[in-house]
Amino acid sequence: MSRWIESRAYRAIARRFEDDDAERGDVPGWVLVTLMTAGLVLLIWGFAGPALSGIFNDAVSRVSGEIGG
Repeated sequence: MSRWIESRAYRAIARRFEDDDAERGDVPGWVLVTLMTAGLVLLIWGFAGPALSGIFNDAVSRVSGEIGG
């Protein structure tokens, strides 16, 4: 009985590793998507950074003024 269980376990593990190779996907494609996303974030941050900084500083000063006052 234990040999049967052992045999089934080995087959299940072997099947799992065989399926992994078929599902790996396109690694260079994902690298390209990641780099393009990072580039877009940097581009948007370059344009919106000062405005976002001003909004954040204004919000913090308002909250600090209400708590301290």
